[in-house]
Amino acid sequence: MEKKLYYSNYLELTKILEAQHPESFRLNQPAHDEMLFIIVHQVYELWFKQILFELEFVCNVFKKEKIDDNSEDLNLIRHRLHRVVRILELLNQQVGLMDTMTPLDFLEFRNLLTPSSGFQSLQFRLVETKLGLSMDTRYQKDYYKRTNEGGFTTEDFEKINQTETEQSLLQLINSWLERMPFFEHEFWRDYHKPADEMHPFWSDYRRIYKSGLTEREIANINYFDLLFFENRNTLSDEQVELNKTSLSREAMRAALFIMLYRDFPVFQTSYQVLDSLVEIDHQMAGWRHKHLVMVRRMIGMRTGTGGTSGSGYLEGALTKHNVFRDIESLSTFLIERKKLPGLPEQLIKKLSYNVV
Repeated sequence: MEKKLYYSNYLELTKILEAQHPESFRLNQPAHDEMLFIIVHQVYELWFKQILFELEFVCNVFKKEKIDDNSEDLNLIRHRLHRVVRILELLNQQVGLMDTMTPLDFLEFRNLLTPSSGFQSLQFRLVETKLGLSMDTRYQKDYYKRTNEGGFTTEDFEKINQTETEQSLLQLINSWLERMPFFEHEFWRDYHKPADEMHPFWSDYRRIYKSGLTEREIANINYFDLLFFENRNTLSDEQVELNKTSLSREAMRAALFIMLYRDFPVFQTSYQVLDSLVEIDHQMAGWRHKHLVMVRRMIGMRTGTGGTSGSGYLEGALTKHNVFRDIESLSTFLIERKKLPGLPEQLIKKLSYNVV
């Protein structure tokens, strides 16, 4: 007779609940808060596993040659990304549990952790890589190439490098946006002809955007031309370099168009997908900020147990490790709804699921 499933067996609770082995206890120098430290980090790793599981699903959908905006594909992507946001919100809240440990409590066992470090979390590095944070764009990237003491094991380092050879979510989003068909000639043949050589919509939009800029904002038109059309105008080499985007010009234009006309049914889910990506960046930044504040509180300006510069490294990562900043930056180039150019009837039918 088949044995009936039992709660603790199904969850393998014996393995989980017997997986806490504080170093201070092993050395007969029990530090009470080391148990909290271990459990909090184990829970982090469980949630990182779930995030990777969700991102794998999302990336597999985006790898399809065609994603039907009116099918379950995009809605499931939106749902999975929203779940990732909620998990990250929970991880941010969990930092508060660590704050119940004082610096003196931490010092009771901190030296026993050397040279291990949260920096060595393989799953967190895979989350970053899967999202689109490449090795070469990381703050103090040489830290990530260490396989000596305080760095990664050779096996973990190879897993990170292997994941980086795969298409990241950022790259897949770029390809998805580039495939947006809304600027094709068939939709715009009856639209008035522009006075310049630009696409008729963007010719109108640029004029309206520029006319709404204040005297202090007028330079934004140069960045508009650079980010959406690769026209540098009077921008210096340094300004061009500082404003390099991870998304292509076609993808940038499609993303802005989605944001502008998100009230049309066909764009509602697409907009929520883009918004979730920005929120993931915000939550990751929030987690890094909370971690930075916690580390400063616990160890001040000491180096990290894994050999990093401690809070200095965390501060640099906070400001530089933004994956979807190009999407977030689109808010700079929005105009009021009432000033939006009217769209051709053929395009309105497509955006409204109107097949008549």
